[in-house]
Amino acid sequence: FGGAENVARTVREIERAGLAGCHIEDQEFPKRCGHLAGKDLVDVDEMVEKIRAALMARHNQDFLIIARADGRGVEDFDHTVKRARSYVEAGADVIFPEALQSGDEFRDFAKEIKAPLLANMTEFGKSPLLSFQELSDFGYSMVIFPMSAFRASMKTSEEFLRDLKRRGTQSDWVDKMQTRKELYELLDYDPDADNWPVGGDR
Repeated sequence: FGGAENVARTVREIERAGLAGCHIEDQEFPKRCGHLAGKDLVDVDEMVEKIRAALMARHNQDFLIIARADGRGVEDFDHTVKRARSYVEAGADVIFPEALQSGDEFRDFAKEIKAPLLANMTEFGKSPLLSFQELSDFGYSMVIFPMSAFRASMKTSEEFLRDLKRRGTQSDWVDKMQTRKELYELLDYDPDADNWPVGGDR
């Protein structure tokens, strides 16, 4: 949210914090999930101004400015493509077309937009669940699965808690759990170490 000055400040601060890039969305504030109805879009000129402000604010040219195009949930496919072209012309490093509604739309968008593309494979939304290989074949170089692990974890947690309430013991679930040893290995944590690694000392 906010105007070009807010975008510039955000880019400077998150780049300084060590992030590798950011998304800039073309929705009005308050924004909604890209796969829900009731969204409003900012004018193309306003979004272009934000993209240019972000580009000027970044210090490292490898910091990615990703322009998210939410038009498909508000306008038709052709208008979404037209918006995205304006974002490419403004200098966005990557285009993120949100909530495209078919495999054909993902394919055709990639044919129309000559820039690196990001696809969002969230579940229970407007977009079909395409594989990384399918999207790569279309021309997408990045794919995000923003809720997949969380949804799987929450479903399993719900099933576990219902069973725990019913049976009063977790005994049948122990072989499905991550062990303490597995957790420590994942975190590269040695509980017997005298000194824990900090920052660049790893």
